[in-house]
Amino acid sequence: MPAFCCKKPEKWTRFYEMILEIDSQPYNIICLLSATCGILGNAAEILRTYREQNCRQSQTVVDIWDSVLKKSIDKLGDEKYVVWEQVCISSLDCNRIDIANECLLQLSNKFPNSYRVRLLEELLLEYLERYDEALDLLDAMIHDDETNASPRKRKIAILKAKGRNAEAIKELNEYLKKFMIDQDAWNELCDLYLNEQEYAKAAFCMEELILQNPHNHLFHLRFAEIKYTQGGIDNLELALAYYCQALKLSPSNMRALFGLYLSAKYISLSSKLTIWKINEHFIKLYHIISKILLNRTNKKIKFGKHCILNKLYSKFNSLTFNRKIEDI
Repeated sequence: MPAFCCKKPEKWTRFYEMILEIDSQPYNIICLLSATCGILGNAAEILRTYREQNCRQSQTVVDIWDSVLKKSIDKLGDEKYVVWEQVCISSLDCNRIDIANECLLQLSNKFPNSYRVRLLEELLLEYLERYDEALDLLDAMIHDDETNASPRKRKIAILKAKGRNAEAIKELNEYLKKFMIDQDAWNELCDLYLNEQEYAKAAFCMEELILQNPHNHLFHLRFAEIKYTQGGIDNLELALAYYCQALKLSPSNMRALFGLYLSAKYISLSSKLTIWKINEHFIKLYHIISKILLNRTNKKIKFGKHCILNKLYSKFNSLTFNRKIEDI
């Protein structure tokens, strides 16, 4: 069979159109595979690449199944089982229940007691909107194996989709007792707490993330924003410090710079600061931030030995103010 790059096929198939949409480097690889392994090997290689890169591409997977693999699946050997699983999930995304039932039937016959097959059955129940049955199946899977994270995550996803946030928070807390280093779970729990306006608990989630990955400026930024939202002098001080840290890790972060500006402004204008002493470095910092934001520049602030932001960050706990700073 000639490669796609050498000769256009007589019939303009959907499969050929799909190949043309692929980037140049993968496309050249596909052309080579087509010339050596044929169209079946080419299609299998595309699906394998999607699995390795954790790329969904549901419509493309379903098109490949209909065009090539459906009648030749047995030629793939043991790889056909992971292909069935991949096609089953993609078909549910594309509202192709007939393909999903076909793949699930083949997998159930081969692996009747497999947890992965039971998860596919649960996805099918979700597609059919039979959520109570899906939750019962997930509870049974969790009871059989408490260390299996997948059914716990699916249960949390269903509860969140149904708007049962209180139950989702409870399940997510139970999940994190066993899988404490799951950063995505901490982020999700933080979102749920923010939806319920539980800012103190959301801040705790961000603290856990900062402990796990202290060099991620986004974690420092989000923690600062939560503290800023809580309000109060103590929280604003803490927000100011973490905005500084976010800028230290990512000097071009305008969001952190603007948050630093707002925190500094409201702290300086607070009536509770009458007994505090104004610091010269803070005045300079306030002017620098105002100038950058008003001019809408992308100027980066470098943290050096004599940098004002660095001095503020390192000596923040000793900063005091005794009068208001005039608005610029």
